[in-house]
Amino acid sequence: MERGRFQANVASLEQVIKSTHYDLKESIDLFQDLCHRVSPDSGVPMGIITDVRQTYKGIQDQLTKIRGIHQLLEGKYRQHYHRDSRRDKEILEFGFLVKNLYTKFECALRQIEAKKNLRDQGENFEAVPSPNPLSWFHSKDNETILLRNLESLYVLDYKPQFDLECAQRREVNKNGLRSISLFVLSGEITSVDNLQSRMHLREHDIEERFAKDQLRGALTHLRDISSSEVGRVIRRFTAGSEFSKLKCLSFPIQSQKDLQKEILSSAENILQEMVEGEVKILSI
Repeated sequence: MERGRFQANVASLEQVIKSTHYDLKESIDLFQDLCHRVSPDSGVPMGIITDVRQTYKGIQDQLTKIRGIHQLLEGKYRQHYHRDSRRDKEILEFGFLVKNLYTKFECALRQIEAKKNLRDQGENFEAVPSPNPLSWFHSKDNETILLRNLESLYVLDYKPQFDLECAQRREVNKNGLRSISLFVLSGEITSVDNLQSRMHLREHDIEERFAKDQLRGALTHLRDISSSEVGRVIRRFTAGSEFSKLKCLSFPIQSQKDLQKEILSSAENILQEMVEGEVKILSI
């Protein structure tokens, strides 16, 4: 009797996830369209800005709802629940996509405001060239997030988590040294495919398929962390015989100035000299 009741509850919760997932897809399409209308090179009606923010909030509510149901299914109903890994991956990717789009939207608003202030002062707007740091990612959105995280590294925090295990993993040191570990994993294409599909990153981390045989990323550490700890994190990602031949190279950085260090531009050459399965953490 109890088993049947549990299965019925699981089926009901699954239906809520399916329905919310469907609504989420529609919200994502709308959000992308709205964000693409916001450009520093053209006037943006206030209504569009309001719509972007409201749609973003709605998407975050949908993602939170799905995460809450997942926690319940994987806790209380774990024995009766079978995960849909393809759907879970898509939902995870939606989260990254929305975060990237909203970051780009905020950057556009800041540029629009800067132009307006200069016009109000009667000055001609000329873009001030910014330093040209090394682009660790191909994606401009990912590069923007990386630069933003570096700029606000000591004010970043994690969203509140009610799960004790998550809270322990997301330990934050308000006063200690913080850093970001750039990393690149390289090897056989199938291994990189499988690694990307199973890699679970934290809230401020970034990953990008830089090439068919290469995955790049950035791990944001909100506490003091040693190079040996970074190595252990990476080895957790690559645990298992199927990943034993992947090469991994990592660099800890603490500011945007570090992105201009010459050693980062030598990453490809360093990888070529490494042996299969080697993990190397280099100081900047």
